[in-house]
Amino acid sequence: METRYAIHPEHMKTFDTETIRKHLLIERLFEPGRILMVYSHVDRIIAGGACPAGERLELAVTKELGVEYFLQRREMGIINIGAEGLVTVDDREYPLGNKECLYIGMGAKSVTFKSADGKKPAKFYFNSTPAHAPYPTVRLTLGDAQRVNLGEPAQANVRTIYQFIHPAVMESCQLVMGLTILEPGSLWNTMPTHTHERRMEVYLYFDMPEDTVVFHLCGEPQETRHIAVRSEQAVISPSWSIHSGVGTASYTFIWGMAGENQTFTDMDHVPMSVLK
Repeated sequence: METRYAIHPEHMKTFDTETIRKHLLIERLFEPGRILMVYSHVDRIIAGGACPAGERLELAVTKELGVEYFLQRREMGIINIGAEGLVTVDDREYPLGNKECLYIGMGAKSVTFKSADGKKPAKFYFNSTPAHAPYPTVRLTLGDAQRVNLGEPAQANVRTIYQFIHPAVMESCQLVMGLTILEPGSLWNTMPTHTHERRMEVYLYFDMPEDTVVFHLCGEPQETRHIAVRSEQAVISPSWSIHSGVGTASYTFIWGMAGENQTFTDMDHVPMSVLK
Protein backbone atom coordinates (compact mmCIF):
# COMPACT_ATOMS: atom_id res chain seq x y z
CA MET A 1 0.00 0.00 0.00
CA GLU A 2 1.42 3.35 -1.05
CA THR A 3 0.17 6.50 0.73
CA ARG A 4 -0.53 9.81 -0.98
CA TYR A 5 -1.36 12.98 0.97
CA ALA A 6 -3.75 15.81 0.14
CA ILE A 7 -2.54 18.88 -1.77
CA HIS A 8 -3.58 22.50 -1.26
CA PRO A 9 -4.36 24.29 -4.56
CA GLU A 10 -1.85 27.04 -3.75
CA HIS A 11 0.80 24.37 -3.25
CA MET A 12 -0.09 22.78 -6.58
CA LYS A 13 0.89 25.99 -8.41
CA THR A 14 4.52 25.46 -7.43
CA PHE A 15 4.79 21.88 -8.78
CA ASP A 16 6.88 20.95 -11.79
CA THR A 17 5.94 18.04 -14.07
CA GLU A 18 7.59 15.32 -12.01
CA THR A 19 6.09 16.59 -8.74
CA ILE A 20 2.58 16.64 -10.21
CA ARG A 21 3.05 13.09 -11.45
CA LYS A 22 4.43 11.96 -8.09
CA HIS A 23 1.39 13.24 -6.19
CA LEU A 24 -1.49 12.60 -8.61
CA LEU A 25 -0.55 9.92 -11.14
CA ILE A 26 -0.72 6.21 -10.32
CA GLU A 27 1.57 4.65 -12.92
CA ARG A 28 1.51 1.00 -11.90
CA LEU A 29 -1.59 -0.92 -10.85
CA PHE A 30 -1.43 -4.27 -12.65
CA GLU A 31 1.50 -6.57 -12.00
CA PRO A 32 0.95 -10.31 -12.53
CA GLY A 33 0.56 -12.16 -9.25
CA ARG A 34 0.19 -9.06 -7.08
CA ILE A 35 -2.33 -6.61 -5.60
CA LEU A 36 -1.11 -3.00 -5.79
CA MET A 37 -2.87 -0.17 -3.94
CA VAL A 38 -2.65 3.56 -3.35
CA TYR A 39 -4.25 5.07 -0.24
CA SER A 40 -5.15 8.72 -0.84
CA HIS A 41 -5.88 11.07 2.02
CA VAL A 42 -8.28 12.88 -0.31
CA ASP A 43 -11.52 11.47 1.14
CA ARG A 44 -9.47 8.38 2.13
CA ILE A 45 -10.16 6.57 -1.11
CA ILE A 46 -8.10 3.52 -2.06
CA ALA A 47 -7.41 2.80 -5.73
CA GLY A 48 -5.98 -0.61 -6.48
CA GLY A 49 -5.40 -3.33 -9.01
CA ALA A 50 -5.36 -7.12 -8.64
CA CYS A 51 -3.85 -9.21 -11.43
CA PRO A 52 -3.96 -12.92 -10.51
CA ALA A 53 -1.72 -14.87 -12.90
CA GLY A 54 -2.07 -18.28 -11.28
CA GLU A 55 -2.72 -18.53 -7.56
CA ARG A 56 -5.71 -16.84 -5.98
CA LEU A 57 -4.89 -13.39 -4.53
CA GLU A 58 -6.32 -12.39 -1.15
CA LEU A 59 -7.17 -8.82 -0.20
CA ALA A 60 -5.27 -8.41 3.06
CA VAL A 61 -5.72 -5.66 5.63
CA THR A 62 -2.84 -3.21 6.05
CA LYS A 63 -1.62 -1.02 8.89
CA GLU A 64 -3.05 2.10 7.21
CA LEU A 65 -6.61 0.92 7.89
CA GLY A 66 -6.24 0.04 11.59
CA VAL A 67 -8.95 -2.63 11.51
CA GLU A 68 -9.17 -6.42 11.68
CA TYR A 69 -10.11 -7.00 8.03
CA PHE A 70 -10.09 -4.81 4.93
CA LEU A 71 -13.82 -4.11 4.57
CA GLN A 72 -14.63 -3.90 8.28
CA ARG A 73 -15.37 -0.18 7.87
CA ARG A 74 -15.21 0.15 4.08
CA GLU A 75 -17.11 -0.62 0.88
CA MET A 76 -15.59 -1.49 -2.50
CA GLY A 77 -16.34 -1.34 -6.20
CA ILE A 78 -14.48 -3.59 -8.67
CA ILE A 79 -14.44 -3.40 -12.48
CA ASN A 80 -12.58 -6.03 -14.49
CA ILE A 81 -10.64 -4.57 -17.44
CA GLY A 82 -8.89 -7.82 -18.37
CA ALA A 83 -9.86 -11.39 -19.23
CA GLU A 84 -12.55 -13.29 -17.35
CA GLY A 85 -12.03 -13.83 -13.65
CA LEU A 86 -13.65 -14.68 -10.33
CA VAL A 87 -14.06 -12.64 -7.17
CA THR A 88 -14.91 -14.63 -4.05
CA VAL A 89 -16.63 -12.76 -1.23
CA ASP A 90 -17.02 -14.73 2.01
CA ASP A 91 -17.02 -18.08 0.13
CA ARG A 92 -19.45 -16.96 -2.60
CA GLU A 93 -18.01 -16.73 -6.12
CA TYR A 94 -18.88 -13.96 -8.57
CA PRO A 95 -17.69 -14.31 -12.19
CA LEU A 96 -16.59 -11.03 -13.73
CA GLY A 97 -16.03 -10.58 -17.44
CA ASN A 98 -14.46 -7.60 -19.14
CA LYS A 99 -16.16 -4.32 -18.14
CA GLU A 100 -18.32 -6.01 -15.54
CA CYS A 101 -18.64 -4.63 -12.01
CA LEU A 102 -18.96 -5.98 -8.49
CA TYR A 103 -20.00 -3.92 -5.47
CA ILE A 104 -19.02 -5.31 -2.05
CA GLY A 105 -20.62 -3.79 1.02
CA MET A 106 -19.08 -3.03 4.39
CA GLY A 107 -18.55 -6.07 6.61
CA ALA A 108 -17.40 -8.65 4.07
CA LYS A 109 -14.56 -10.47 5.83
CA SER A 110 -12.84 -12.22 2.93
CA VAL A 111 -12.23 -11.09 -0.66
CA THR A 112 -10.09 -13.04 -3.13
CA PHE A 113 -9.32 -12.64 -6.84
CA LYS A 114 -8.66 -15.35 -9.43
CA SER A 115 -8.26 -15.44 -13.21
CA ALA A 116 -10.27 -18.00 -15.16
CA ASP A 117 -7.09 -18.65 -17.15
CA GLY A 118 -3.77 -17.75 -15.54
CA LYS A 119 -2.23 -17.26 -18.99
CA LYS A 120 -4.91 -14.65 -19.78
CA PRO A 121 -5.14 -12.77 -16.48
CA ALA A 122 -8.06 -10.77 -15.26
CA LYS A 123 -7.29 -7.20 -14.24
CA PHE A 124 -9.49 -6.20 -11.35
CA TYR A 125 -9.45 -2.44 -10.78
CA PHE A 126 -11.03 -1.34 -7.52
CA ASN A 127 -11.97 1.72 -5.51
CA SER A 128 -12.66 1.47 -1.77
CA THR A 129 -14.07 4.19 0.48
CA PRO A 130 -15.04 4.45 4.16
CA ALA A 131 -18.59 3.24 4.85
CA HIS A 132 -21.13 3.62 7.63
CA ALA A 133 -23.63 0.84 6.87
CA PRO A 134 -23.64 -2.59 5.17
CA TYR A 135 -25.28 -3.04 1.76
CA PRO A 136 -25.62 -6.27 -0.24
CA THR A 137 -22.97 -7.44 -2.67
CA VAL A 138 -24.19 -6.79 -6.24
CA ARG A 139 -22.81 -7.97 -9.59
CA LEU A 140 -23.50 -5.69 -12.57
CA THR A 141 -23.01 -5.95 -16.33
CA LEU A 142 -23.07 -3.12 -18.88
CA GLY A 143 -26.71 -4.02 -19.43
CA ASP A 144 -27.51 -3.40 -15.76
CA ALA A 145 -25.89 0.04 -15.68
CA GLN A 146 -27.75 3.29 -16.18
CA ARG A 147 -26.66 4.51 -19.61
CA VAL A 148 -26.16 8.19 -20.49
CA ASN A 149 -25.23 9.30 -24.01
CA LEU A 150 -23.37 12.60 -24.33
CA GLY A 151 -21.40 14.66 -26.81
CA GLU A 152 -21.40 15.65 -30.46
CA PRO A 153 -19.18 14.60 -33.39
CA ALA A 154 -18.39 18.25 -34.13
CA GLN A 155 -16.82 18.55 -30.67
CA ALA A 156 -15.03 15.17 -30.86
CA ASN A 157 -16.61 14.07 -27.56
CA VAL A 158 -19.27 11.45 -28.34
CA ARG A 159 -19.29 9.10 -25.38
CA THR A 160 -21.45 6.74 -23.38
CA ILE A 161 -21.44 6.83 -19.58
CA TYR A 162 -22.28 3.58 -17.79
CA GLN A 163 -23.28 4.27 -14.19
CA PHE A 164 -22.78 1.07 -12.18
CA ILE A 165 -22.58 2.03 -8.50
CA HIS A 166 -25.09 4.85 -8.57
CA PRO A 167 -28.27 5.66 -6.58
CA ALA A 168 -30.44 5.02 -9.66
CA VAL A 169 -29.06 1.48 -9.94
CA MET A 170 -28.22 0.26 -6.42
CA GLU A 171 -27.46 1.37 -2.86
CA SER A 172 -24.03 2.21 -1.48
CA CYS A 173 -22.76 4.44 1.31
CA GLN A 174 -20.69 7.04 -0.54
CA LEU A 175 -18.94 5.30 -3.42
CA VAL A 176 -20.17 6.15 -6.93
CA MET A 177 -18.45 4.34 -9.80
CA GLY A 178 -18.80 3.58 -13.48
CA LEU A 179 -17.07 3.83 -16.82
CA THR A 180 -17.16 5.99 -19.92
CA ILE A 181 -16.51 4.70 -23.45
CA LEU A 182 -15.57 7.17 -26.20
CA GLU A 183 -16.68 6.50 -29.75
CA PRO A 184 -14.02 6.06 -32.47
CA GLY A 185 -12.89 9.50 -33.61
CA SER A 186 -13.88 11.14 -30.31
CA LEU A 187 -11.04 12.37 -28.12
CA TRP A 188 -12.36 14.68 -25.37
CA ASN A 189 -13.86 13.69 -22.05
CA THR A 190 -15.59 15.92 -19.49
CA MET A 191 -15.25 19.04 -21.60
CA PRO A 192 -16.67 21.63 -21.00
CA THR A 193 -15.14 20.83 -17.66
CA HIS A 194 -16.27 21.28 -14.07
CA THR A 195 -15.31 20.88 -10.44
CA HIS A 196 -17.31 19.45 -7.54
CA GLU A 197 -16.08 20.67 -4.17
CA ARG A 198 -18.21 18.09 -2.41
CA ARG A 199 -16.60 15.03 -4.05
CA MET A 200 -13.19 13.91 -5.23
CA GLU A 201 -12.65 11.58 -8.19
CA VAL A 202 -10.18 9.05 -9.54
CA TYR A 203 -9.89 8.26 -13.27
CA LEU A 204 -8.37 5.05 -14.67
CA TYR A 205 -7.65 5.22 -18.41
CA PHE A 206 -7.49 1.99 -20.42
CA ASP A 207 -8.27 0.36 -23.79
CA MET A 208 -5.62 2.63 -25.29
CA PRO A 209 -3.31 1.52 -28.12
CA GLU A 210 0.31 1.33 -27.04
CA ASP A 211 1.43 4.36 -29.05
CA THR A 212 -1.29 6.70 -27.72
CA VAL A 213 -1.53 9.04 -24.75
CA VAL A 214 -4.21 11.00 -22.90
CA PHE A 215 -3.42 14.49 -21.69
CA HIS A 216 -5.38 14.66 -18.44
CA LEU A 217 -6.15 18.23 -17.36
CA CYS A 218 -6.04 19.13 -13.68
CA GLY A 219 -5.56 22.09 -11.34
CA GLU A 220 -7.80 25.07 -10.63
CA PRO A 221 -9.74 26.38 -13.64
CA GLN A 222 -7.62 29.54 -13.77
CA GLU A 223 -4.35 27.66 -13.12
CA THR A 224 -4.53 24.47 -15.18
CA ARG A 225 -1.89 21.78 -15.46
CA HIS A 226 -1.73 18.51 -17.40
CA ILE A 227 -0.51 14.95 -16.91
CA ALA A 228 0.46 12.64 -19.78
CA VAL A 229 -1.29 9.34 -19.00
CA ARG A 230 -0.76 5.92 -20.59
CA SER A 231 -3.11 2.94 -20.70
CA GLU A 232 -4.00 1.39 -17.32
CA GLN A 233 -2.75 4.38 -15.34
CA ALA A 234 -4.91 6.36 -12.92
CA VAL A 235 -5.11 9.99 -11.82
CA ILE A 236 -6.27 11.30 -8.43
CA SER A 237 -8.42 14.42 -8.74
CA PRO A 238 -8.94 16.56 -5.59
CA SER A 239 -12.36 18.17 -5.26
CA TRP A 240 -11.06 21.64 -6.18
CA SER A 241 -9.45 20.43 -9.41
CA ILE A 242 -10.89 20.18 -12.88
CA HIS A 243 -10.69 16.70 -14.39
CA SER A 244 -10.97 16.27 -18.11
CA GLY A 245 -8.73 15.08 -20.87
CA VAL A 246 -8.00 14.63 -24.54
CA GLY A 247 -6.42 11.60 -26.17
CA THR A 248 -4.49 11.00 -29.36
CA ALA A 249 -7.07 8.26 -30.06
CA SER A 250 -10.32 7.13 -28.44
CA TYR A 251 -10.16 5.33 -25.08
CA THR A 252 -12.21 4.17 -22.10
CA PHE A 253 -11.95 5.33 -18.50
CA ILE A 254 -13.32 4.29 -15.13
CA TRP A 255 -14.39 7.02 -12.74
CA GLY A 256 -14.87 6.59 -9.03
CA MET A 257 -16.08 9.28 -6.61
CA ALA A 258 -16.19 9.76 -2.86
CA GLY A 259 -17.27 12.64 -0.65
CA GLU A 260 -20.23 14.41 0.88
CA ASN A 261 -22.96 13.24 -1.50
CA GLN A 262 -23.78 10.85 -4.33
CA THR A 263 -25.46 13.33 -6.65
CA PHE A 264 -23.83 12.70 -10.02
CA THR A 265 -25.08 16.00 -11.47
CA ASP A 266 -23.85 18.08 -8.50
CA MET A 267 -21.04 19.94 -10.26
CA ASP A 268 -19.82 23.48 -10.75
CA HIS A 269 -19.47 24.08 -14.48
CA VAL A 270 -16.48 26.07 -15.68
CA PRO A 271 -17.07 28.47 -18.59
CA MET A 272 -14.52 28.22 -21.39
CA SER A 273 -13.71 31.89 -20.85
CA VAL A 274 -12.44 31.13 -17.32
CA LEU A 275 -9.93 28.43 -18.27
CA LYS A 276 -6.27 29.45 -18.25
